[in-house]
Amino acid sequence: MTRRLATTLLALIPLVAAPSPARAEPPEAVDVGQRRELFVDRHLIDTLSGAELRMHRPVDRGPVLSFDRPWEGTFAAYVTIIHADGKYRAYYRGMGAGGVRKDSDPVQVICLAESDDGVRWTKPALDLFPRAGEPTTNIVLADAAAVTHNFAPFLDSRPGVDPAERYKAIGGVHEQGLSAYASPDGVHWKRMRDAPVLTREDVQVDAGGDAYVFDSQNVAFWSDAERKYLLYYRVFRDDRRRIARVESDDFLAWRNPTLMEYRRGDGEPAPVEHLYTNQTHPYFRAPHVYIATAARFMPGRRAITAEQAKAIGVDPGYFNDVSDAILMSTRGGNVYDRSFMEAFVAPGVGPGNWTSRTNYPALNVVQTGPDEMSLYVNQEYGQPTAHLRRYGMRLDGFASVHADYDGGEMTTKPLTFRGSRLLLNFATSAAGGIRVEIQRPDGTPIPGFALADCAELIGNEIERPVAFAGGLDSLAGQPVRLRFVMKDADLFALRFAD
Repeated sequence: MTRRLATTLLALIPLVAAPSPARAEPPEAVDVGQRRELFVDRHLIDTLSGAELRMHRPVDRGPVLSFDRPWEGTFAAYVTIIHADGKYRAYYRGMGAGGVRKDSDPVQVICLAESDDGVRWTKPALDLFPRAGEPTTNIVLADAAAVTHNFAPFLDSRPGVDPAERYKAIGGVHEQGLSAYASPDGVHWKRMRDAPVLTREDVQVDAGGDAYVFDSQNVAFWSDAERKYLLYYRVFRDDRRRIARVESDDFLAWRNPTLMEYRRGDGEPAPVEHLYTNQTHPYFRAPHVYIATAARFMPGRRAITAEQAKAIGVDPGYFNDVSDAILMSTRGGNVYDRSFMEAFVAPGVGPGNWTSRTNYPALNVVQTGPDEMSLYVNQEYGQPTAHLRRYGMRLDGFASVHADYDGGEMTTKPLTFRGSRLLLNFATSAAGGIRVEIQRPDGTPIPGFALADCAELIGNEIERPVAFAGGLDSLAGQPVRLRFVMKDADLFALRFAD
């Protein structure tokens, strides 16, 4: 064998013997069934190219409720909105014109306002708790000390719930602990147990414990997704107002206190900010997704002068800080998704919007029209003009996958579904559009469902089916990817249906 031939053969050996690089296995398919999936996080998103996840700020619809009764006052707060049986109800704390300086002050009461449409609100005349010389008031709970500081009710959706306990609530602060209440009608409330159901010793999330817990609006609900009651409550950790959660099967015995973490969309830790209230609740159109319209508090960050504060009549102790609202989400467990660090509701024009503890969202987003939902926000806190304001959004419209005029794409993780139709909540410009391609998990288009087989979607609709050349039922149950090719368009949500 010549030296040249031997050298050539030796050079070829590594090329022949080296194994070909292994192809990465696609991730396990997400079973979406027929659930509505929102694009508030990257739960379904695998890749984005020329597109982004974009938050959409609610639109100011104006004031809807003034806290003008003698027992309500400038420090009325911690509002909860419940939509049930064709009626909207707002529950909130009243403190009276002078306010209080202790969370456990017995002067605090729980007030009720009602609406048929979520826009026009009235206050009922009830004979439960007379006040200020008036035989009828809108008070539904009083003389309960710390419970009425932050009483937060909810409509219990647990299957088989006792009708006498259809409404439940939690209230209390760190010294007394949290007490549980129940009601058949949301008006007449009774304590479920004489003793607190949770004390600060019960909910320590590490060996060090927490000196201050519960001292804001602690919110509970039945989770259909997790098949248990959940309570999201206030703790202090490293001199920051933080959120923790605890679980229960019966609303009386609680377990597994867990400190919540914050992660950006890429999984990296997000900054830990003061979050005063968390307002975590199952989104009514996709209850496996918990939306949190939390109040962000910036202590010591003053935006107005003492002269401006005096002119608007704000309490002297309540203009040295500023607040706004942020948007988070969680699908259970101990992590909030903070894909969006910017304000969800930013303070408006005028010094009255730049005082301490104003711009705090009420608990729950509710539907107020065929294609609209509403978020309610406390504003001008600590001022004679304190009121509740309504903000409007399209259904599912917290955030979207957005592509601009130059176009972009989003491809989902592998998923499985049930049904024969794919329905989208989307909006385009007149020049924009969306096309969808269904792929195998390896990214190859499936015949009959390639991009060329999809009719372009143009318009602005809450739910429109995607038109393909083939029928989707032939793909039900098998892993697929969805590829969205978009131009000047927003995709808010999707779901499969029969």
